[in-house]
Formats: sequence, C-alpha cells, structure tokens
Amino acid sequence: MASQPLGRPSMADQLITLWTVFLLGTLFHTQLALIPLFHGLSVLAPHGQVATDISEISSVLWLMLAFFIAPLMAMVGICFFDSRQYRLAHLWLTLLYSVLNVAHLVVDISIPPVAWYQVALMAWLVAVGLGLNGLAYRWFRASRSQGQPHGWPSTH
Repeated sequence: MASQPLGRPSMADQLITLWTVFLLGTLFHTQLALIPLFHGLSVLAPHGQVATDISEISSVLWLMLAFFIAPLMAMVGICFFDSRQYRLAHLWLTLLYSVLNVAHLVVDISIPPVAWYQVALMAWLVAVGLGLNGLAYRWFRASRSQGQPHGWPSTH
C-alpha cells in the first residue's frame, strides 16, 4: 500500500488542535498552582478567603466547569456543524476566551507574590488564544467563499 503524502491539516483540524493545546495549558495552569501541596506548602491564595464548606465555593466550581466544557463543546461542534452561524458563534467564543485570558494574565501579574512560571504559562495561553482568534476568523470568512450558508454534518 502506497502512503499518501501528508498535506496541510484542514482549518477544522487546526482549530481542534489549538483548542486542545489551550485546554491542556489550562489544566497545567491549575496543576502548577497545586504542586506546592506536594512539598508541604500552602496553596491558599493571599487574596482568597478560607472556605469551610464546599457549598461556599460551588459557584466558582460551576464557572470553572463551564470554562472547561465550552471549548470541548466547541471542538465537537467544529466536527459536526459547518454552518456560517456556528462559525460566527465559534469566533465570538474565541474572542471571549481571549478577553478572559488577558484578564487572568493581568490578575496573575498583579497579585503578590508573582508566580512568574504561571505568568509565562498564561502568556503562552494568551498567544494560543490569539492564534485561535485569527484561525476562527479565517474559518468564518471561508464559509462565505465555500457557499455554506447552512448545514451539517461538516464535510471538511
């Protein structure tokens, strides 16, 4: 069997790859914050209040879950929905995440002591997010030239 030469991945594949890199970076951002526990150090944020019950932080947990699940849903949507409306919604999602990531980066820089390893990771995640913005914009624009006003499943 002859092997096929590898071509450039489709925009959909590139978007899914960038979302995956973003989510892995997000997971590692959390992991980095917890690593001091394994060395007997506290991970209590200097600006945080101590919760005495899980219900006190349930809203934070729900927000974190939503922040993680939205990109997962976006990746599934990229595979199954190829409408111009989906591509526009996806573009807006990437823009929202970039705004949130820049805000998080600013917070990471402004709370002493500054954990520069976290700042470096957040800067990387902002860069990945900007790449997602650009690619999502090109993917949206391509829907016009491909004449795909509606429809699914995708035929990438």
